[in-house]
Amino acid sequence: MPEKVSVANGSAKGVNRVDLAYSKLASSEVARDINRDIVLELVRTRQPVSRADLSRISGLQPSTISAIIEQLLTEKWVVEGAAVQRPRGRRPTLISLNDDLVMLAADIRPNQAIVAVVDLNGRFLAREVIPLVSEPERGVNNMVECMKRMQRSHPSKTFEGVGISLPGRVDPATQRLILSPNLKWSQYDIKSAVEKRISLRVELSNAANAALLSEMWFGRMDGVRNAALITISEGVGTAILANGQIIVGKDGLAGEFGHIPIDPSGPQCGCGMKGCWEMFASSRAALRYYAELNQGAPPITIQELLHRAEDGDKHAVSALTKQAAHLGRGLRLVTAALSPEVILLTGDITASWSTFGPIVQNELESQMLAGTAPRIMITSDGELARLRGAGAIALQRHSGYYHSPHAAQHERTTHKPVSRRRRLAPTNGKR
Repeated sequence: MPEKVSVANGSAKGVNRVDLAYSKLASSEVARDINRDIVLELVRTRQPVSRADLSRISGLQPSTISAIIEQLLTEKWVVEGAAVQRPRGRRPTLISLNDDLVMLAADIRPNQAIVAVVDLNGRFLAREVIPLVSEPERGVNNMVECMKRMQRSHPSKTFEGVGISLPGRVDPATQRLILSPNLKWSQYDIKSAVEKRISLRVELSNAANAALLSEMWFGRMDGVRNAALITISEGVGTAILANGQIIVGKDGLAGEFGHIPIDPSGPQCGCGMKGCWEMFASSRAALRYYAELNQGAPPITIQELLHRAEDGDKHAVSALTKQAAHLGRGLRLVTAALSPEVILLTGDITASWSTFGPIVQNELESQMLAGTAPRIMITSDGELARLRGAGAIALQRHSGYYHSPHAAQHERTTHKPVSRRRRLAPTNGKR
């Protein structure tokens, strides 16, 4: 049986807990792949790092570390750098992630898509916003053409795959969009359509899960085991981190707090129900409040609304204050159901958090069932969290490393676990 890494309580920086309750599901091949992923994660969080330090941190034998690093070097995930100067003995060579290995990422929204090239360290090498049409085939074609232009503009880079975040829920087994009230593409096979046109492996995920994965992948969730991430844009999405695992639930539908009705007499939601939380706390809700106060005025964007509030427009301030209050009140649903340590917020209103954040915090604290309110954090890169998370989606394997154990079990019973090197060999757009 291959050696397994043991990281007590998930304490190693950036490393997620391996749930031993489900170890019986893992073949020796899966165990090797888990070790490989953990070593890659340690390289990412500690780079540049020596083989000896990787052995010490992970608890794996030096021979195992050497074999894994040789494999990662062959696959071009990592590169060797300078040797460390030592007063005596061998000079260890330092290992870092390969900056020339990149992913294509896309954050799809109801009216636009943001497409980017992102490297293993989460840096954006290119980024472009393209409008989307309601007809999915044309929308995907436009998005893929943008991706191909980016590939041609970076001929020296090796493209590993495509990650796409979506404003809806994706079935982890079929990779089909099964719930998307604000993007009417549920019957369209986005994954297959993109793969046919670009010849790269495509991974899809819900936007909130992608943003949470971004926070985990790029090291801003260390030490946090229970959290909820809320995306506030055209709708309201939620991702759940429970005991160190992202929970996707049956069919990938866990976390749809935005579609829980809080006022049965409220506006009709895209999901078909009336008075859902997102109809009161989303960016669209803020724009609706503003339009009600300025009847007959031409429509504006949420960015324009935020700018007007900063300039002292009393109606803009009133609309965003109302949105913030509903956001805080709705967080009672999240805290009552999940009791998270931290609630992360990402989206439009966070751009003016110094003004409207205290309203959210006060509403949350006044709605607690018991105990103290969870800490509220704002994602450090705003809307880019979804896009960077889309890049991280392209990296995650089907071993269940970033999923709940139940999702991992489902995937293992429907797909043979395969390592990233066989699932998708690094390519410059050619198979």
